[in-house]
Amino acid sequence: MKKILLSAALVAAFCLNLKAQEVSSQASFSEFKIITVVESIVPMGLGRSRIIDSQTQVDASLFTTERTDGKTSKQKEIDRADIKVNELEETKLLNFFSATGINFQNIASNDAVIASKINSMLAQGWKLTYVTSGVESNAGAEDGQGIFITRLFFSR
Repeated sequence: MKKILLSAALVAAFCLNLKAQEVSSQASFSEFKIITVVESIVPMGLGRSRIIDSQTQVDASLFTTERTDGKTSKQKEIDRADIKVNELEETKLLNFFSATGINFQNIASNDAVIASKINSMLAQGWKLTYVTSGVESNAGAEDGQGIFITRLFFSR
């Protein structure tokens, strides 16, 4: 019985080691790129839907401060205008809703444009590594605002 348990433990350890090597080899990349898709849920074309692709490399350390006591912060010394990038690629998309409600043709059209952007990134040697999304809406009785946001993380 002890030999069986020992053999099973060795097989499990070997499998975990192979999995760890697979994960570490997958993690070998030199850069990330994030593409953000913002789709408006404001009806009648009043919202703005876009694919946003920053064309600017930034150094996050220029906008980072440290707290030593948990309270004192030097964040006020960082000007918000310095964080904003001026070079970005904007691809227009359609809103989810029209005057009569949800517009499935708009959704299919957006899907085609987003797929085209992803295919373009893949052709440039990027690999889609992660996708995350969320919805922002107050959802009140008179709710006429909101966005659906998706972030596409690429690496190469």
